[in-house]
Amino acid sequence: MPYLAKILLYPVKSLDGVEVENARVLASGALHHDREFAIFDEQGRFVNGKRHAKIHLLRAQFALLNRTISLQIPDSDLQRIFHLDEERQALEATLSDFLGFGVTLRQNSLMGFPDDTSSPGPTVISTATLAEVTSWFPGLNIDEIRRRMRANIEIDGVPAFWEDQLFSEQGDLVSFRVGDVDFFGVKPCQRCIVPTRDSYLGEAYPNFQKIFVTQRQATLPNWVASSPFNHFYRLSVNTELSPSSAGKILQIGDEIDILS
Repeated sequence: MPYLAKILLYPVKSLDGVEVENARVLASGALHHDREFAIFDEQGRFVNGKRHAKIHLLRAQFALLNRTISLQIPDSDLQRIFHLDEERQALEATLSDFLGFGVTLRQNSLMGFPDDTSSPGPTVISTATLAEVTSWFPGLNIDEIRRRMRANIEIDGVPAFWEDQLFSEQGDLVSFRVGDVDFFGVKPCQRCIVPTRDSYLGEAYPNFQKIFVTQRQATLPNWVASSPFNHFYRLSVNTELSPSSAGKILQIGDEIDILS
């Protein structure tokens, strides 16, 4: 039986995630606290791993109930703790000093800052998929691949690429249920440059994207809808929430059913 094995939230977009036992689903479809904050430069552009590899060097820990972030700055033995609401200016100053340019931290408590604003629900992947992808890259382990892919919901009790059932031909949504929360699978997630880099150091894995595309195409199950794959640099599934499920709770161990 497919079941919910992990829930991962990323309170500040592009920084480290935090694993939780349960998560409330907002009306937008986003998980509470996921990508709630994002870093912006002085031109109003995202400061993220796509544009600034240096951000991989930052280590962050979160105490969600206390609303705090603990930052470990490279080449420093000090951990600095900031309250995300009450000490935001000090946090912005620390991030600006580290990055070498001025930044601000913005908040969106309704939807967060997802890459796909039209499908802002949690991204879904299976543990077996992560294990299969790990086998393509000598020297990497499943935890590192998990950190590179940054999915929210991880499903176990299923074979690799099981989640590819959660999308269909373009325009067709697939209804599925996690516990008592109803979602729609939309499409396979288009990946960016971030998975090609070491999640701790920012260093590129040689030919990562080329290897990934070759292996993804070779291992794509023959039952998978082909139209969403205009290229094969896609992994995990983007989702939307059924409006009737707003405010409900996802819990580790929840069973998962495909409804249509």
